[in-house]
Amino acid sequence: MTNPDTLYLDCFSGASGDMLLGALLDLGLDESILRTELAKLTLDPFDLQIETQTVSSIKATGLSVQSHQNQTLRTLSSITEILEHSTLDRDIISTSLQVFTKLAQAEATVHGLPIDKIHFHEVGALDTIIDIVGFIIGIKALGIKQIHCSELPLGRGFVRCDHGNLPLPAPAVCNLLQKVPVYGIEASYELVTPTGAAIISELSHHFGPLPPMTIGAVGYGRGTHPGSEDRPNLLRVISGRSHLVEESQVVDVIETNLDDWNSEGFPYLCEQLLNNNALDVSLTPLQMKKGRPGYCLRVICHPQHGMVLKDLILTETSAIGLRFRRENRYTLPREYVTVQTQWGPVQAKRVFQRDESVLYPEYEACRTIAEQYNVPLDQVYRAVIREEKRDNG
Repeated sequence: MTNPDTLYLDCFSGASGDMLLGALLDLGLDESILRTELAKLTLDPFDLQIETQTVSSIKATGLSVQSHQNQTLRTLSSITEILEHSTLDRDIISTSLQVFTKLAQAEATVHGLPIDKIHFHEVGALDTIIDIVGFIIGIKALGIKQIHCSELPLGRGFVRCDHGNLPLPAPAVCNLLQKVPVYGIEASYELVTPTGAAIISELSHHFGPLPPMTIGAVGYGRGTHPGSEDRPNLLRVISGRSHLVEESQVVDVIETNLDDWNSEGFPYLCEQLLNNNALDVSLTPLQMKKGRPGYCLRVICHPQHGMVLKDLILTETSAIGLRFRRENRYTLPREYVTVQTQWGPVQAKRVFQRDESVLYPEYEACRTIAEQYNVPLDQVYRAVIREEKRDNG
């Protein structure tokens, strides 16, 4: 496949900086491009060792960074200086600084110090610089425009580092993964490192299951710890062409059954719900207990709007309780267009299906034309479709 634009990070065993970069190399990132770009950094001499091994019968790529001299204890300002004095592309420099700043802020918060005062090994380590900058070089070289990520597993126990014995997940990781979906597993080792958490939390556009896409390539990056028999220490990346539209592919569905409500108020309720960001509202007749007729009110919305709509339903109906659940959906790409007709411009919606598109005139726009010019509504619909076909040859 040519021109993949979407990357999915399948982090079933967590994520670290070297696993993320190794997975891109396994996916198809040209090693010579990576080495050429990294050479633009003003760093002390180092060796980048890239190896392919089999883990649980799966070919995966791992990497390690070997320095020719002692590590320099770096701060965010010194890393900023390294990047700003490099000859890397400005987008790579800017994105790298965003990741480093996020990591530095997390460490500063954990240690209770200003960001410009803290000295910490995680950001200053040479391999962390290579992992972060290398990953950003990789996604740019591969043409990736959006990154999606799975939920992240977190282990428990303790990890020893330069700051002492820290509980897992590491404090900086907990800070970095705020608002990121996670789940705990019985693993007594570090699954998500601060570097991995910083890259994912800063660069991922969405979190959840694999998005609608046409798969082009798959790569695996391997970590350094052995993992377990039931959970190989691998990170899988999947690239391809996205079929996503701008709208969310995850929605909340809110329902309630009503048997003592005056349904004459439904048009008003429907208008209020739609004005408060409901995506769809429906009312279905049903027979309830004791043979009473009733209705099932169903509202679909983006998760962030759910609370407002729930309060509105409880206020405007006789409901004393609600059911709600989160669902995935798959919607076709679309765009809104204006079609010129004999009565003037009319709004319409073009929906794309594989290699063709279908035009749907907007009801309210057609209704306005029909009422204003006293013509049948269906005549307006047919005129919109006819003019659109004429404009497109």
